[in-house]
Amino acid sequence: LPVSTWLVILVLLSTHAQLRHGLSPKGSPAARFLKVIAFTVVCQPYFAQTKLFSSVSNKVVSFIPGDGVGPELFMAVKYLFKETGIPVTFEELRFRRALDLYANTVHIRSLDGIKTRHNNVDFVVVRECLEGEYSSMEHESVPGVVESLKIITRLNSERIAKFAFDFAKRNGRKKVTAVHKANIMKLADGLFLDTCYSVSKLYPGIQFDSMIVDNCCMQLVNQPTQFDVMVMPNLYGSIIENVGAGLVGGAGLVPGVLFSHDVAVFQPGTSHTFSQASGRNTANPTAVILAAANLLRHIDLESHGDRLEQALSRVLKAGRVLTEDVGGSSTTTDFTKAVLMEM
Repeated sequence: LPVSTWLVILVLLSTHAQLRHGLSPKGSPAARFLKVIAFTVVCQPYFAQTKLFSSVSNKVVSFIPGDGVGPELFMAVKYLFKETGIPVTFEELRFRRALDLYANTVHIRSLDGIKTRHNNVDFVVVRECLEGEYSSMEHESVPGVVESLKIITRLNSERIAKFAFDFAKRNGRKKVTAVHKANIMKLADGLFLDTCYSVSKLYPGIQFDSMIVDNCCMQLVNQPTQFDVMVMPNLYGSIIENVGAGLVGGAGLVPGVLFSHDVAVFQPGTSHTFSQASGRNTANPTAVILAAANLLRHIDLESHGDRLEQALSRVLKAGRVLTEDVGGSSTTTDFTKAVLMEM
């Protein structure tokens, strides 16, 4: 089907489900479909025979292969799903824009078996994805002089702030920190910060504070356990996500989710293509496997998601089969097979 047809299907499904932004409560119609880096639900479930199950509702999920090592990492997930009979069928899909994916969430947490400077790190970065410095509004005004515009609106600032507080409330988080540079960008970041402060008044049960992005980076390195949920404009979020990934062992360990009003995209939490490892079978599939586990929970396959993540955790904790980025010498295939054996 053409892209336009897929978009119409998404709109019809989202209208029927009466979705709210962000993660929907378990059991709601929203759990029937969602979008992923590697996985996008755009079709009604159908019945199919699987290796371990018969006459079970099968989820049709499309994937976007990405670039760099993306296709190789996706094959690890596809292999695990197939060999353990998880009732998901993959189809390829190649659109991402025009879906209003305004909120990116990255869960930064310590994993057993991965040795880092800090233990018990557990915070979530919520990043606004549609404006800020990434608005693609720049031009060369005269030869040798480039003007790049940063766009901040009250509408999108309020939407991402409400998303962050709703996320905190839904997931039992206690504090939201707004990250900004309002001391210098008094109008743009000042508007973002003021909007976050106004939204915080709607959530009296959740603590709110703010931090300048420079200081935030230092505090992350020195004392990351002070953070819970962090909300910020686009550029700062891109930086903070990568700092956070470094705190817990690297980009290959951190899952993320993108949200629009009615679509969820499950993907690795940082945007590293790791192109130097393409074709070498050495990339760490942990992030994409964790993203896949989160996907399964979101489409009402909680037991499969839990089983997948628990198997992965046992492999990491044992430390016998690890990829190069976390001190091992195993291949992507070896690691994936080790997870399968634990399942």
